[in-house]
Amino acid sequence: MIIKDDQLKAIMLRANLVDETKFNEVQEYAKNTHISLADAFVERDLISDENLGVLISDELKIPFIVLSKVAISPEVVHILPERIARKHKVILFAKDEQSVKLAMVDPTDQIIQDMIARKTGLMVVPYMATERDMYSALRIYRTNLQKSLDELIEDEVRRTGIRGNIDAPIAKIVDLIINYAYEDRASDIHIEAEELDSLVRFRIDGILHDVLFLPKNLHDQVITRIKVLSRLRTDEHMAPQDGKMRIKLEEEDLDIRVSILPLVDGEKAVLRLLASRFRKFSLLDLGMSEEDLKKITNAFSKSFGMILSTGPTGSGKTTSIYSILKILNVREKNITTIEDPVEYRIKGVNQIHVNTKAGLTFANGLRSILRQDPNIVFVGEIRDDETAGIAVNAALTGHLVLSTLHTNDAATTLPRLTDMGVEPFLVASTVNVIFAQRLIRKICDMCKVSTKANREDLKKHISNPSITKAFGNDNEFRVYKGAGCKVCHMTGYQGRIGVFEVLEVTKNVRDAIYHNNDANTIASLAVSEGMNTMLDDGLKKVAKGITTIEEVLRVTKIDS
Repeated sequence: MIIKDDQLKAIMLRANLVDETKFNEVQEYAKNTHISLADAFVERDLISDENLGVLISDELKIPFIVLSKVAISPEVVHILPERIARKHKVILFAKDEQSVKLAMVDPTDQIIQDMIARKTGLMVVPYMATERDMYSALRIYRTNLQKSLDELIEDEVRRTGIRGNIDAPIAKIVDLIINYAYEDRASDIHIEAEELDSLVRFRIDGILHDVLFLPKNLHDQVITRIKVLSRLRTDEHMAPQDGKMRIKLEEEDLDIRVSILPLVDGEKAVLRLLASRFRKFSLLDLGMSEEDLKKITNAFSKSFGMILSTGPTGSGKTTSIYSILKILNVREKNITTIEDPVEYRIKGVNQIHVNTKAGLTFANGLRSILRQDPNIVFVGEIRDDETAGIAVNAALTGHLVLSTLHTNDAATTLPRLTDMGVEPFLVASTVNVIFAQRLIRKICDMCKVSTKANREDLKKHISNPSITKAFGNDNEFRVYKGAGCKVCHMTGYQGRIGVFEVLEVTKNVRDAIYHNNDANTIASLAVSEGMNTMLDDGLKKVAKGITTIEEVLRVTKIDS
């Protein structure tokens, strides 16, 4: 940490972001979870990562830079070798005849500034950047994965003096693929045999990208290496296998879930990267508005009731719930979860992995948890009537219960629970808040350009009131898109953010549930009381230049 905790305390108190009591609570949380005090403030949604960086840079009287929002010349970046940049967490982002501008996680590091001044013969102007922003910016050093693989094989040829049927460095190839996927913030790696070669694809921001073609003769060796690392049977080629591995990287120990499936052309491996570095999100980081965050905070400030997160697979439900659990995770509370599977460990939380073979289902596990004197319970997913009934009764008897369901929007969750056999009066009595979400891709800041949208064109897909709510009464308004660049793999997008709708169970909504009204009636009532739909939230993000109209329509599936 570049400033001491006492300095950070003074900054936060001066900005009226905390009082003494709240500061002591956050300090205790940081101590118990072994994270920095700055990270604790961000994780507990007291301030965003960028705004905290601004406050600290003001205190140090050093200018602040958001690297993701500036165009960085590769020629300037490569003045400083990648090894040095990564070691010191610095990056050169601009240069003129008199000076070079240096972004630094620790702008008080005079040694690296002096070294760069000697190397360039120019004055170094330091800027402060946050660590998260720096990690993303350092990707500019990356070469193409196919090129890196070719160089790796060429190195092996030079080492052995043999060209042709050499023993490929399989372990290094697998490590290279995983490292590239991690640096590209990929959630999954797909390695699949095709007729003539082996294709490697990364799922980045929810979209699969072809990144590498391996010679077909290397496919089986790569799959075998993955099996060895995952402790799977290397002699089994006709049955599916599931396993996990842990890879030691410079930034963290990376947990990876592995699935092997036999296909016609050979076995396919899918590796799910469970990178904790990318899970250090607060709800503000995930894109929730302060207005919606206040509704969620009111709900989890109660000692009982239910908080439900809904959406399809891959919509970020678990990440959002984890963000809430991190806020609730204090020594005075006993928090227990049952998940399938436990993807991310939270220090101080008791986490149980569902094991149906051993009879440990969500329902059975939840019964056992309630005998463990919990204050807060997280049920990974309410899948059946039995689990729904136990969860509702737990919420009714003085426990705060968090869970997820697969429904299309927030209001549909309520009749879904009654369909599971939960009486409407129990649903009305226990549910505090429901939030539905999707993940949308963010416009790449490196290649963002402005354009204009026309109201008449939008009305083909979006209702006029929704357009007015986001853009006002103008017939033409400015929006943004990504032109495509090396950093975003020519997609125009980089990173993802959530779109949310938060349905707070008010007295009127509770009455509507009690009288068994349908989802449309409840949704209309919630909107009349101020709920923003996912479409509304998405269009607000379009107006702010965060994403595109096409992306919002893609994930919210609006037909009219």
